[in-house]
Amino acid sequence: MLLSDYDTQGFYDEMFDPSGQARQEAKLLLDTISNLEDGQLQRFQRAAERRLVQLGITFNVYGDAGGTERIFPFDLIPRIVRAEEWERIERGLKQRIRALNQFIDDIYHDQKIIKDKVIPEEVIRSAVFYRPQCVGLNPPRGVWCHITGTDLVRHGDGQIYVLEDNLRVPSGVSYVLENRDLMKRTFPQVFEGLRVRPVDDYTSTLLETLEAMAPQGSTNKPVVVLLTPGIYNSAYFEHSFLAQKMGIPLVEGRDLVVENEVVWMLTTKGRFKVDVIYRRIDDDFLDPLEFRPDSLLGVPGLVQAFRAGKVALANAPGNGVADDKVVYAYVHDMIRYYQGEDPILPNVPTYLCWRDADRQHVLSNLDKLVVKAANEAGGYGMLIGPHATAAQREEFSAKIQAHPRNYIAQPTLALSRVPTLIGDKLEGRHVDLRPYILYGEEIRILPGGLTRVALRKNSLVVNSSQGGGSKDTWVLAGDGVLTGNGAPSTDGAVS
Repeated sequence: MLLSDYDTQGFYDEMFDPSGQARQEAKLLLDTISNLEDGQLQRFQRAAERRLVQLGITFNVYGDAGGTERIFPFDLIPRIVRAEEWERIERGLKQRIRALNQFIDDIYHDQKIIKDKVIPEEVIRSAVFYRPQCVGLNPPRGVWCHITGTDLVRHGDGQIYVLEDNLRVPSGVSYVLENRDLMKRTFPQVFEGLRVRPVDDYTSTLLETLEAMAPQGSTNKPVVVLLTPGIYNSAYFEHSFLAQKMGIPLVEGRDLVVENEVVWMLTTKGRFKVDVIYRRIDDDFLDPLEFRPDSLLGVPGLVQAFRAGKVALANAPGNGVADDKVVYAYVHDMIRYYQGEDPILPNVPTYLCWRDADRQHVLSNLDKLVVKAANEAGGYGMLIGPHATAAQREEFSAKIQAHPRNYIAQPTLALSRVPTLIGDKLEGRHVDLRPYILYGEEIRILPGGLTRVALRKNSLVVNSSQGGGSKDTWVLAGDGVLTGNGAPSTDGAVS
């Protein structure tokens, strides 16, 4: 009943091949779902949603007249990734993050990539998140991007593409961990039947990554804290969740003070020297002595303490220069320049509107392209040409001509889809995937990541602030051979 009318509609489907047959890795799950009693999957879904409410798994939407706090939508049907496909994704992400890290370090030191005319100097100087204050900084181990969330999409050709890199303060990993907990409660026998790689060691791996960044001379057990802007931040749930799971203090700027280039945490039991700060505050608000002087969220003197090697910051300030969507278009060149290799994971073909020829092409084809502002996030500042009105396209045409450096354009991708519970049916909805990469003594990647799903019919926008939700992502350790009976839990464990 749930799948009786399921139609891939010509899109690449992660669970069904073009003939409508279940892909090998999805058969056990789909058989299990097909054998459920009428209404059982919907009851599981409602139980999962109640669990989310009980846990307070929310995000804040700035400027939302309907209330600032929402439960993050979750769908029970997971995305499944084959072992061999994940192995390629993992190799590609490691290659990419190494090149991005080398690029950031180069930009704030010798700028060889500019001198060798691989990237135009003006592209860097005009990048919104380029920070001249960071020139000459030397983060521990030379790592600038300790925690990265890289967004991947699959096009109709079956190829995985990198859509964008998120290097400043990437969010969403808490939903990955909670989604997995919900799924294991709902389908425990399926997890026994499919060899799904675990994700529950992420927080311990994150803590190891942070501790590895401790400056020389730190105590045997470095003191690590998570710096949050506070309860009104959109990702505050995640900040408190991660701090609790890692067993580290959650602090705000007012809880820290810098004296003689040493960072101290103020507590009711006295002061404690801080070695590593996992900061979830944007550069602009991090230190009023270096960036925005009106910031009340940061810590005066923090960047100087970092510069002096007395504290480590993850992620390092200034790394947002690589978040710029214009800079994104040069990552292939970075990989070839720094690593002497061809990229494993391709970028989406990108037109740079500051180039005259590219701009003319974009202006002539706004009805076919996706236009993005270079430094916007969350699905904002974007035009999806085929779905836009003539007035919207005209508005973006004026914006592009007024500020060409601020816009890129890409072909409209036919994002792959995953079955999603809509009412009493499973229907295809478009998805992307955000794996999380940790860079400490080595690069380690969480198996899977956050699958974001566009819950609105025909929508290509997966961001939670734009009506999107999430799914669990199952990376298989092998071929997914059944070893159990595959029956779902019916004991209401997620209630």
